[in-house]
Amino acid sequence: MNIPFSPPDIGEDEIAEVVDTLRSGWITTGPKTKLFEQEIAKKCNTKKAVCLSSQTACAEMTLRLLGVGPGDEVIVPTYTYTASASIIYHVGATPVMIDCKQDSYEMDYDKVEEAITPKTKVIIPVDLAGVVCDYDRIFEIVEKKRSLFRASENPIQLALGRVIVMADAAHAFGAQWHGKMCGSIADFTNFSFHAVKNMTTAEGGAATWREIPGVDSNDLYKQYMLMTLHGQTKDAFTKDKGTSWEYDVVNTQYKCNMPDVLAAIGLAQLRRYDRMLSRRHQLIARYNKAFEGLNIQVLDHRGSDHRSSGHLYFVRFLGKDAEFRNRFYDEMKQRGVNCNVHFKPLPMMTAYKQKGFDIIDYPYAYNMHKNQLTLPMNSVMTDEEAQYVIDTFIEVYNKLT
Repeated sequence: MNIPFSPPDIGEDEIAEVVDTLRSGWITTGPKTKLFEQEIAKKCNTKKAVCLSSQTACAEMTLRLLGVGPGDEVIVPTYTYTASASIIYHVGATPVMIDCKQDSYEMDYDKVEEAITPKTKVIIPVDLAGVVCDYDRIFEIVEKKRSLFRASENPIQLALGRVIVMADAAHAFGAQWHGKMCGSIADFTNFSFHAVKNMTTAEGGAATWREIPGVDSNDLYKQYMLMTLHGQTKDAFTKDKGTSWEYDVVNTQYKCNMPDVLAAIGLAQLRRYDRMLSRRHQLIARYNKAFEGLNIQVLDHRGSDHRSSGHLYFVRFLGKDAEFRNRFYDEMKQRGVNCNVHFKPLPMMTAYKQKGFDIIDYPYAYNMHKNQLTLPMNSVMTDEEAQYVIDTFIEVYNKLT
């Protein structure tokens, strides 16, 4: 068999929605994008949501909305994808990277607390593999350090009066934590709907936020719209529905809106999302049971007070090194099972080495990476394919250990 790593779950519903959009004569940002935003907000239990071209665009626009720029510091994990950190450079701020806790993919929260200075404006936790971070601890930290916070003239910074928590939830749409939906936990949350994600629009993302006393969410939404369409006061859809062509450009800004063609895919995905999520958790339970007794570490995707989005199935070979992991990867691929590795810590990448980061300074992140492997697990996988992955994994494990 040949098992792909992460094929998109696209069915007739998605195809019909896209065809309907193409036939409607409205294919850029319009009625379906606006409806998709409403449905995202409803799913996340937030008042508003903004849909843009990617999670990266959502996160960068949020930093800009928060007034983050040169002279500011933003705390980010070492163990993440580059998008979590590159946006900090885009706005001219300085990233402060934090190592993992020992034997955990999450940041060491004690080190997060120590890293906060009067320059710190934002913390970016990453809900890796769809497992929500410990936001109780994160909010405890920002409240404890409230006296250090030095707000700029930005109205959101002034309203919150503390370091802002902006989640990178690229993996975590639909996850739950302590009875709350991801999207309503952090101050701001940014999702990805890229083709490999557990809900897709092919390319795209969404930003959500909690209600902030003294800050009007409708006004925030309008600011996102201005920033993501060249600072133009009317988009094409608004002009088409209005009585006047007249508009203004109030700032020289950006272009990263989501078109209706992509939102159409998302609308169909949302209608099927609960079934897709259920299938992922069935497969996670099946994998977990099959791998009991092996000397590996897997993520805790479900418990009494949390449920992940089931995005990725991580395996960590305890006591093994990168050479073992790479041999395991090769053996699986030779048998038709396409795995992946999530992630190479940022200080191992050329771009971040050139900026002065060194993996030697982040030993726990390296230890998590060196023996990590991600198995194929997705909502289009059949029981037969899942069993083949399990059988192949155990066969290779027995061969190499």
